[in-house]
Amino acid sequence: MSSNIRLEKTCQFCGNKFVAKTTVTQFCSDNCAKRAYKVRIREKKIQEAMIEESANVFYNPVLSQKEFLSIKETAQLMGASRWTIYRLIDAGKLSATKLQRRTILKRKDIDNLFK
Repeated sequence: MSSNIRLEKTCQFCGNKFVAKTTVTQFCSDNCAKRAYKVRIREKKIQEAMIEESANVFYNPVLSQKEFLSIKETAQLMGASRWTIYRLIDAGKLSATKLQRRTILKRKDIDNLFK
């Protein structure tokens, strides 16, 4: 069964006028539909990346109350990477203590780093 519907529509991607054979057609051609799909996917990825980035940047008030911090907690508190913390330890600017496999830093030493 074919439809005899013929509607003049405007393509939502390129803006050209075309004759649609169904009421749900949005694009004038397959190329416009594919390009619009790619734009939607790209926008979705950008939005997800922005949400993920905003979730990674946060301030944890519990960290400011702890006396001893791990490397990961120190990195979050300072807004630096773990490797930057390790470089500061290797350079002697921060003192760290190994507690079995875990590296612990004193909060006082972190505060003195900025004085």
